[in-house]
Amino acid sequence: MTTSWINDNIIEVFGVASGIAYVILEIRRSIFLWPLGIITSAAYIYIFARNGFYANMGLQGYYLVISVYGWYRWNRPVGQDVPEIRRIDRKTGAWCLTSAVALWVLLWFLLDKATGSPVALWDGLIASLSVVATWMLTRKYFELWFVWLAANAIAVVVYLSSQLYPTGLLFLVYFSMSVVGAKEWRRVMTAGSKY
Repeated sequence: MTTSWINDNIIEVFGVASGIAYVILEIRRSIFLWPLGIITSAAYIYIFARNGFYANMGLQGYYLVISVYGWYRWNRPVGQDVPEIRRIDRKTGAWCLTSAVALWVLLWFLLDKATGSPVALWDGLIASLSVVATWMLTRKYFELWFVWLAANAIAVVVYLSSQLYPTGLLFLVYFSMSVVGAKEWRRVMTAGSKY
C-alpha cells in the first residue's frame, strides 16, 4: 500500500524533499537556493497542473524565471549591488501590498471564470503572496518572512483539505521554517553581516 502510494506520488515526494532543501538554503542565504528552486518549480508545475491548482502552476513558471534573476543578482561580485539583508521602506512595502492584492483579485477572477479550479480564491491568494515574497527574497528584504508565514499558513489548510497531503505537510514545514528564517535573518541583521 505505502509503496504503491509513493510510486503514484513520486514527483510530489521529490518536490517536497527539494522544497525543504530550498528553504534551508534560503535561511542560510546560500546562492545554491536558486538552482534548486528551478528544479523544485519544475516538479511542482506538474503536481499543480495534475490537481487543478492553475495559479500555483503558473506561479512555478514565475519561480523558474525569478530563480534565474535571483541567481544572477546574488552572484555579482561584492560591491556591485549585491543585496544585503535590509528592512523594507514604506514606499516599497506599499507597492508590495498593492501588487499582492491586485494580483490576487486578477487571479481569483481569471481562475473562477476560466478554469474548473475548486479553490480559485485561495489558489490566487497563495500565488499572489508567493510572487511578492519571492521578489522580496531577490532583494533580501527581511519582511519577506512575514509574507511567507501568511502564504504558508493558508496553503497548509488548502492543500490538506484538497488531499495533497505531502504538499500540505511541506507547507507546514515551510511555515515552521519561515519562523526560523525570520529569527536567523534578524540575528544576522542585528550583527551587521552583509550575507
